[in-house]
Amino acid sequence: MTVLLIDDDHEVLDASRQTLELEGFAVEATTRPEDALDRLGPSWPGVVVTDVRMPGMDGFALLERVRAADPEVPVVLVTGHGDIAMAMRAVRGGAYDFIEKPAEPGHLVEVVRRALEHRRLVLENRSLRAQLAGGGSLEARIIGRSTAIERLRAAVAGLADAEVDVLLFGETGTGKELIARSLHDAGRRRAGNFVALNCGALPDTIIESELFGHEPGAFTGAQGRRIGKLEHADAGTLFLDEIESMPMHLQVKLLRVLQERVIERVGGNRPIPLDLRVVAATKVDLLRLAGEGKFREDLYYRLNVVTVPLPPLRERREDVPLLLRHFLDAAAARSRRPAPPVDAAALARLAAHGWPGNVRELRNVAERMALGLGDGLAGGPVSGAGGGGIEPLAEQMDRIEKRLVEDALARCGGRVGETADKLGITRKTLYLKMRHHGLQRGDFTEE
Repeated sequence: MTVLLIDDDHEVLDASRQTLELEGFAVEATTRPEDALDRLGPSWPGVVVTDVRMPGMDGFALLERVRAADPEVPVVLVTGHGDIAMAMRAVRGGAYDFIEKPAEPGHLVEVVRRALEHRRLVLENRSLRAQLAGGGSLEARIIGRSTAIERLRAAVAGLADAEVDVLLFGETGTGKELIARSLHDAGRRRAGNFVALNCGALPDTIIESELFGHEPGAFTGAQGRRIGKLEHADAGTLFLDEIESMPMHLQVKLLRVLQERVIERVGGNRPIPLDLRVVAATKVDLLRLAGEGKFREDLYYRLNVVTVPLPPLRERREDVPLLLRHFLDAAAARSRRPAPPVDAAALARLAAHGWPGNVRELRNVAERMALGLGDGLAGGPVSGAGGGGIEPLAEQMDRIEKRLVEDALARCGGRVGETADKLGITRKTLYLKMRHHGLQRGDFTEE
């Protein structure tokens, strides 16, 4: 990440460069605004800090050219002739910040640090979106860069066309149905039906009819013939989620189907041959259940031709930013609003969370973030390892300041001048705080 300094005053330019370099920033300094335009582009990793009053192209003209090249490059305007009108012009023109000369070193460093972090997040978000949009079918569907996910994608690619039944093993929320659908869609059975059945969601009294179908009069209320899930999945894939919940008497019948690929509808006698693939999923150790007499051992070994383990999210924390970006974009599109930015502190808290609900829990967090309900679980702050659920002080103060500014503006009827007087700050400072907190200037008056 680079700081591009522009000022026609050599002494000021050198002083600012030394200040930033002492803080560890990579700095390029020039007296020519045109030099900035040669570097800029959507992938340029840096920020521009420029004087306003310069011969030829001034800071506002440069700001306009920079925003034309990439509106998300942060531009910090610096001037020794600042006033409210100029500050307002800078904010309305899209400047990241506005600093008066002589710039206090600590303030300059802090503004540049925030601007660079903003630019880093912009570039990372673009990279994540490019991966989501431009990857192959499996890369776009099974999202992640971790070794565990690379291994999972390779397993799915290798098994997609294999004519074997598959057992998926993973905790709740790890995406077992997604993997089952990926196996189906990536294989030669993609033209057939993908039929999903949650064995734990149906009462024992109807699950047999759901699986095998029934003939008219097979039981009270059976008015006509019904095609079951197994028959509907002919030439396709049947996904049996929570297979451990299947009643023992049906496990016997399922074992026969897996061995012979033939069914009989409830109340019928005609054998119906099937050509289907079965993908079963469980979150428990089926062999242990078999040892306890709660699952048929022969069915376990029939299902366990190939077992694909699904990693929990806590074992692939490096995938959190990519998954979060994907879910945020999807949630924002559904709610018809722009996806909110995510700062480094929020990402750090999310990455440190234990994720007992895995990817499903992260998706819910993204939904709340897209609705402007914070970055935490159940709308509250994410508690990192040993963090006790406490947010960093700076973020708590930032949220409090936003509420105070909103309240003051409301009490003053949206009149910015009166609000600034009541708060004991200048109009320029208030406008900058409003911009920082995302308060729309068009909703208020300048009185």
